Amino acid sequence: MVVTIKDVAREANVAPSTVSRVIANNPRISEKTKKRVKEVMNQLGYYPNLQARSLVAKSTQTIGVIMPNSVYHAFRNPFFPEVLRGISMKAHESKYGIYLSTGSTEEEIHEEVLSMVNGRRVDGIVLLYSRVNDRTMNYLEESGFPFTVVGRPSMNEERITYVDNDNIFITKQVTNYLIELGHKNIAFVGGNLDFVVTIDRLNGYNMALMEAGLPVTDAYFVHEKFVNEKGKDAIRTLVELEVPPTALVTQDDLMAYEIISHLEKLNIKVPDDISIVSFNNLSLSEHSKPPLTSVDIGTFQLGHVATKCLIEKIENPETLPIRITIPTRLIERKSCAVKK
Repeated sequence: MVVTIKDVAREANVAPSTVSRVIANNPRISEKTKKRVKEVMNQLGYYPNLQARSLVAKSTQTIGVIMPNSVYHAFRNPFFPEVLRGISMKAHESKYGIYLSTGSTEEEIHEEVLSMVNGRRVDGIVLLYSRVNDRTMNYLEESGFPFTVVGRPSMNEERITYVDNDNIFITKQVTNYLIELGHKNIAFVGGNLDFVVTIDRLNGYNMALMEAGLPVTDAYFVHEKFVNEKGKDAIRTLVELEVPPTALVTQDDLMAYEIISHLEKLNIKVPDDISIVSFNNLSLSEHSKPPLTSVDIGTFQLGHVATKCLIEKIENPETLPIRITIPTRLIERKSCAVKK
């Protein structure tokens, strides 16, 4: 037998409209009444028909989550499961479901967002990246559709709600950490200038070098594409420079693991011959060889707070744009050493 709202109302001794308001988490209903109605729903095995509710309320109770590339590639990087854990927890608390993007190219992702917005498949969107001059972000802003960004937008940041770290400050701090260990030749490896996070981190790195009176060398910036495509050869080219770097700032821990593996094959030891510091502080970094010095960027909080901001925008469209900065901290381990 299918249990209906009327059955719940009769058993809880309230009006059917009260049951509907409890399901919608209406603030006008007292906590005592909510508790009683929910207990009856559990006893009777009643499950709200969310599809029917969404048709009436013109709401899907779903948020779209857009990754920079396909789920398959994204999930190979532990950053994404962790940021999604933050998103999922907040969405669950607020009774929202999640719709993950599956596009594997910039074009496919854009088409998917158009479909989500125009087909009213979701109530709002979290972008898990900030690309330079990103047409998807521009489209969302121009359409007035609720969205938040994990990362600093490249344009119109005062008009967009976003959650980020202070990437300029923290990378300057990280580079200064290496300088204080006596390193003067420091490379930046693994960035992609299509993304704002790389631009900000590169700025922080350059500022630290310039303030310390050290030269900024083009050969010391290695694009992630070269590491991904050429791997060991890209790292060999770097360490065989006339003046090779004695320390590396890497874009994320995953890239650092790969670089350490390439260095090992070249008989270069970390940290004896070269120091490495990275970002994301993945759980594996504590157990890598050597344990990796890394910046904890609060990945879970980035996802959780971005989702909280999005739900506020969905439920109160007049909410003003805000920037929230998630604090970071450098976790010192064994991959950096004093320059001999």
